Amino acid sequence: MNNRNKLYLSGIIPPLVTPLLGKNEIDLAGLRNLIEHVIAGGVHGIFILGTTGEGPSLSTKVKQKAVKCACDAVNSRIPVLVGISDTSFQESIDLAVYAADCGADAVVLAPPYYFPSGQPELIEYLRHIAPRLPLPLILYNMPLMTKVDIAVETLCRAAEIKNVIGLKDSSGNMIRFHEYLTAMQNNTEFSLLMGPEELLAEAVMFGASGGIAGGANIWPELYVSLFDAAAVGDVVNVRLLQEKVFKLRKIYACGRFASSGIKGIKSALAILNICSDFMAEPFHAFHKPEREQVKKILSEINLIS
Repeated sequence: MNNRNKLYLSGIIPPLVTPLLGKNEIDLAGLRNLIEHVIAGGVHGIFILGTTGEGPSLSTKVKQKAVKCACDAVNSRIPVLVGISDTSFQESIDLAVYAADCGADAVVLAPPYYFPSGQPELIEYLRHIAPRLPLPLILYNMPLMTKVDIAVETLCRAAEIKNVIGLKDSSGNMIRFHEYLTAMQNNTEFSLLMGPEELLAEAVMFGASGGIAGGANIWPELYVSLFDAAAVGDVVNVRLLQEKVFKLRKIYACGRFASSGIKGIKSALAILNICSDFMAEPFHAFHKPEREQVKKILSEINLIS
């Protein structure tokens, strides 16, 4: 087992978009620009090939190039998390091995997302795959996409597996998250990370380790400041910063479909000249009307003039 299995993750860890130039061509320069942008904003790690990174839509070739580029660009300055979620047991392991060889620090795994597993099946799956992974494992609760909601008891049993070190919860269920916090309150080495950024401040104030906030691709300093304020219980600043988060989040509603969140982030990054807004199939970048809406929001929050 890799000696990094004691890694503790906290703070703001953006789920990076995957910049693309074509249907099977990664924008390496754009990815490097994005990484420098978020590191300059003070983030505490990066997460690549997740939902925001369009991980399930990318080829093995593109995934490997993204992992290699990210690890090289970060150069051990902050932890690099790599999404390995797949319907194939072996594909997840293979990508984890590649990520470890490139210098990544941890992998992130959601339940296989075609046939939904029962909770006992999920525990069995984790007990089979975790020992085969060369890096620490963060579980990813994303029931909207996987049709599986990780139960509190399942989390407790998973946390007993040697290299399972944390959970990212993107369910949006704050009651469930409080149950996770209570269940893990005596396990100080286990990271509980909030996905939805509108719940970030509340989660941190009640003991969450941090957040994996998509908006930190665009405005990393805002989310780092919000985390810092929430961590010390500075309610006045939390309210002011949370208001800015909700203004930024309007970018996600510029489109009409579930893909509009990723499209909005990529559109904003293109407008900021950080990287391309090309989307992986079956989706495509915003057209001019939506792009103009994004530009207007960026102007209103003073990210562009």
